[in-house]
Amino acid sequence: MAENVFAQRVEQIRNLGYDAVILTGTDPHASEYPAPRWKQVEWVSGFTGEAGDLVITQDHAGLWTDSRYFIQAGKQLAGTGIELHKTRVPEEVPIPAWLATRFTQKPVRIAFDGLCQSVAAVNELDNALKKAYGPDGYELIDRPDLLDEFWKDRPAVPHSPVMWLDEKTTGETRKEKLTWLRGEMKKAGCQSMFLTALDEIAWLLNVRGEDIDYNPYVISTLLVTPQVALWFVRNVEEVPDAKDVFNAGYNVLEEAMNERREECGRIFTDPSTLNWHTYKLIRNIFGDENIVFGTSPVILRKAVKNKKELDGIRRAFIEDGVAMENFLYWLETSVKGGARITEWEASEKMTSFRAAIEGYRGNSFENISAYGANAALPHYSTPREGSAEIKPRGLYLIDSGGQYTFGTTDITRTVPLGRCTRQEKEDYTLVLKAMIDLTLAVFPEGTAGCQIDALAREPLWRSLRNFGHGTGHGIGFYLGVHEGPQSIRQNFNSQPMLPGMVTSNEPGLYREGKHGIRHENIVLCREEGKSDFGRFLSFETLTCCHIETSIIKKKLLNEEERDWLRAYNRVVYRILKNRLAPEVSRWLKKKCR
Repeated sequence: MAENVFAQRVEQIRNLGYDAVILTGTDPHASEYPAPRWKQVEWVSGFTGEAGDLVITQDHAGLWTDSRYFIQAGKQLAGTGIELHKTRVPEEVPIPAWLATRFTQKPVRIAFDGLCQSVAAVNELDNALKKAYGPDGYELIDRPDLLDEFWKDRPAVPHSPVMWLDEKTTGETRKEKLTWLRGEMKKAGCQSMFLTALDEIAWLLNVRGEDIDYNPYVISTLLVTPQVALWFVRNVEEVPDAKDVFNAGYNVLEEAMNERREECGRIFTDPSTLNWHTYKLIRNIFGDENIVFGTSPVILRKAVKNKKELDGIRRAFIEDGVAMENFLYWLETSVKGGARITEWEASEKMTSFRAAIEGYRGNSFENISAYGANAALPHYSTPREGSAEIKPRGLYLIDSGGQYTFGTTDITRTVPLGRCTRQEKEDYTLVLKAMIDLTLAVFPEGTAGCQIDALAREPLWRSLRNFGHGTGHGIGFYLGVHEGPQSIRQNFNSQPMLPGMVTSNEPGLYREGKHGIRHENIVLCREEGKSDFGRFLSFETLTCCHIETSIIKKKLLNEEERDWLRAYNRVVYRILKNRLAPEVSRWLKKKCR
């Protein structure tokens, strides 16, 4: 039934008469987790992964997504007529290149929702088509909200209560941040800046909301001029003006920019987050000659945490560690005691332990609660109905995190629940070895994450094993669980690791139909020391939750790795022992020997 619905929706889009229609899995702010209104790819195809773009032509429908979702997409697209196109693989053919070789007739008419396509993405598409079909051989058609005529019960743009943070929490006032940004605008030769990325606006204004699942954002845009910061926010009636910030309305951008045209002068904006439809609006007001594109300076500034933020983050990981240890104790004792527990029930139990923490504001992403073969899907979506029962054998994986008013957390633990196979033990140990080796890294100042990614892969490569996703992503301060500009992955990224950056360390290994393993700690980049050869950096582990050692194949770990593991578990026990119930504390002591 559902498969027929998705096939019908593809046909409805074909009936619009375009040669191709592009739909993205994001929103007008280039968000990773869009509100339900903008889950267009999911509505058309049934694919629920966080990363996926859809292209529908008159004779083909394709979904582009990466290795985290290959297995999931294969299952969810079955029967829809939509073909999986794999990205971040050697044979990848990106959407612009694919469309550039698809048609013989001219002109080629390609439509897209310009509210959900960034300027950078449209420019990439435009360049590919121009090269393939000539400047007059194609037409790009901006159709904002093009699904409205089919999606009759489409959700509205959300708005939620706004929460203001003070400098005691953030370590820096809104006025100080705006003063810094105005200095950056001047360096770029601009009088104003227009921001559309929700995490950047939240950081800059010290404001949080609940408009987006798992992310404490307020759907809005922001115009900063030398005199004023204009916040275009939907619930303007409910949000009193704050000092240094004047609240306009979400849909009055054009009117406000026209009124302040002279004051704005040259306007700076980031093409990777500015959507195409809004770009056309400001282009008509200011002209291309007065628009300066570049990477937003806010991205790097918010990635380097200040002392107040780091204090809060450290607290968050200790509180989160208490919740994790309570959960792991409950899971192990319940399963061994013969209780019937499903993946969904375990996920809900994990959330309940976090919800008991003062300052908890929700999960930082959808829990990945996966038993056995289901863990082979790196971003497994645990079903509410019909989820697998967790048995007293094999491996269980829980990847979860919390949003607290003092920090954001993310942690993965893979744990044995009984007898494990030799292959499970070996894979478990090699992935752990990979995580430890990256943790122990010492590297010169100026080193990028892509240059140290191999440290986490080498133990797996030696055994002819690998994983397809990145090894590490940045984490915000009571913001997004995924942020840049730093990353630890094979893809080239020139951004150096800097002291104050908080990044995940999460190698994995996945065997389809068998098991999946991931060990994840969060690390803080710090100064290690200085020598005649320059300054060197290293990592401090922030995560505070024990690592199971019972199934480790010790011969696969060297002495330094074993010493680190013993020391880490001892520190976890020392920090948490008095914060746990006596029976949990005794259990943890045995785990940390």
